[in-house]
Amino acid sequence: MRDLLWITPTEAAAVATGTVGMYLAMLLLVRVLGQRVLSGMSSFDLVAVIAFGSIIGRASLGDYPVLGSGIVALTTLVSMQGLIGALRQRGWIQRTVINPPVLLMAGPQVIEAHMRRCHVLPEELQSRLRLAGVRHPDEVAAVTFEPSGAISVLRCGERVDPMLLSGVVGASLVPPALLSPPSR
Repeated sequence: MRDLLWITPTEAAAVATGTVGMYLAMLLLVRVLGQRVLSGMSSFDLVAVIAFGSIIGRASLGDYPVLGSGIVALTTLVSMQGLIGALRQRGWIQRTVINPPVLLMAGPQVIEAHMRRCHVLPEELQSRLRLAGVRHPDEVAAVTFEPSGAISVLRCGERVDPMLLSGVVGASLVPPALLSPPSR
């Protein structure tokens, strides 16, 4: 019965090491592939997330998962999440782990190079514009692909405070007429 529920200290170390490795590999892949991996869930994205979880689970727990290895893997994942969350307060970790926001539209102009960089299709951008109530591209001040994978739309009307675009890749492309004067 003990073999079905628990693991040896050596097996626990192997599970923890495998879990840390898979966690770091997933962080690296998200960093390399960009925040597109995290964006809104289509049916394709849902299948990918389920597959990611399955691969990480199998690699962490081994061929014959038992209660002990599950507890070690879960504890390791939660610990890694907490550690990375605490370390994100340091600037270099933040820059290493999180992709910066990227400008997709500057006024009515679509920035094709940024769309490709973020793996955003024109249809996805158009959908987000419709959801924001945009009826014509001239109504757009800026569209940003956020670190979370969400797409933010800032509409024309009131001028945009430049502070909202600080740290956004390509923010200098927003027409000055759409921005409010810098605060003194």
